[in-house]
Amino acid sequence: MTARLLVFAGSVRRESFNARLARFAAREAEAAGAAAVPVDLADFGLPLYNGDLEADEGLPAGAARLKELFLAHDGFLIASPEYNGSISPLLKNTIDWVSRPVAGQPPLVWFTGKVAGLMAASPGPLGGLRGLVHVRQILSGIGVIVAPAQHAVARAGDAFNSDGALAEDPHAAAVRRVVRETVRLAAKLNA
Repeated sequence: MTARLLVFAGSVRRESFNARLARFAAREAEAAGAAAVPVDLADFGLPLYNGDLEADEGLPAGAARLKELFLAHDGFLIASPEYNGSISPLLKNTIDWVSRPVAGQPPLVWFTGKVAGLMAASPGPLGGLRGLVHVRQILSGIGVIVAPAQHAVARAGDAFNSDGALAEDPHAAAVRRVVRETVRLAAKLNA
């Protein structure tokens, strides 16, 4: 069975290094035999999670659409920026909205048993590595099987070619490893 992976970045900045990394990962997932579906989190217009807003107005339409996408896929490839040594507010807010319970659905069905491959890109010398620790912890805590391999692209301002590919082969090879491991795990779990 072909693994179906949702691919996204935890950033919506126009020139986001992580959006570039997510696009590269999506191409690599397709090359590895997966069905990769890239999404831009900006397209979902999620408000900051607020229990009162949810109680008064229900689940926002964008959150409902994201929940459907998460449910329909076997796993995720996530390119996460690092904000002050942690997860980006956009990514955390997305996880919070998608994790909200829905009557008649098992708890956390949008995450439980899914596979995630993690990567990051940052202009700093660690490439966003500290933030990936928190992303891994959050996802593991809600039932996601996080692939052991991960990669952080340091000095990301110089890391990409004009065509969006990673310029340095060690980075490209490491991201391919994350992608292939995620594809393999997702395919095995959903065989």
